[in-house]
Amino acid sequence: MESVAVFGGAKFCISSSTILPSSTYTTNTTALSLTSCNNLNLRTTHLSAFHSKSHLFSFNNSPSHPHATKTRNSRKPRIFLPHLVASMEQVDETYIMVKPDGVQRGLVGEIISRFEKKGFKLTGLKLFQCPKELAEEHYKDLKAKPFFPGLIDYITSGPVVCMAWEGVGVVASARKLIGSTDPLKAEPGTIRGDLAVQTGRNVVHGSDSPENGKREIGLWFKEGELCQWTPAQAPWLRE
Repeated sequence: MESVAVFGGAKFCISSSTILPSSTYTTNTTALSLTSCNNLNLRTTHLSAFHSKSHLFSFNNSPSHPHATKTRNSRKPRIFLPHLVASMEQVDETYIMVKPDGVQRGLVGEIISRFEKKGFKLTGLKLFQCPKELAEEHYKDLKAKPFFPGLIDYITSGPVVCMAWEGVGVVASARKLIGSTDPLKAEPGTIRGDLAVQTGRNVVHGSDSPENGKREIGLWFKEGELCQWTPAQAPWLRE
């Protein structure tokens, strides 16, 4: 096994020799010798955790060629992997609704604070009495279910609080904050796990996909009701 070291600008190669017998020393000792390795091309060394052609590092070393015209300063920088991943993250929107039981129980502030503490941006908020037609359109995928009439009566039984939230991964994260549809199966620490008992009174609704998030925000908010703004804490939440 050989390793490369640099001492005062000179290149040396450290190589291990045969382990001496234990009869000579009380413990096995590895004798190391320094040999000159000026002809070793240091650019060929790499970390064992990465492939030798890894693209995680900042510069691309082109192979030397007698007719090469590019200088070392002209090498193109590469994007470090975490920065590339961060740039690919997509900002989504989700629709969150405090249902009539949540409003009646005075849980609006508690629910809003969970999303604020997570770092998501509130772009729309209103107290609203939902008409039957809107409730039926919102829950149209459940129209064939036997509980559909009771669900519509429940959502229209009192005011709801409509919210539009924005952020990276906000849909998936909001679903985790809200918890399982059945509060008895929801984990402690989630909104439903902490604040609700029955599925029919589970306090809050959240979009189940980015596509539904956009659709539901379009249903519950009119043009001009959403506010686009930049939170002062934004630089402390994302790179």
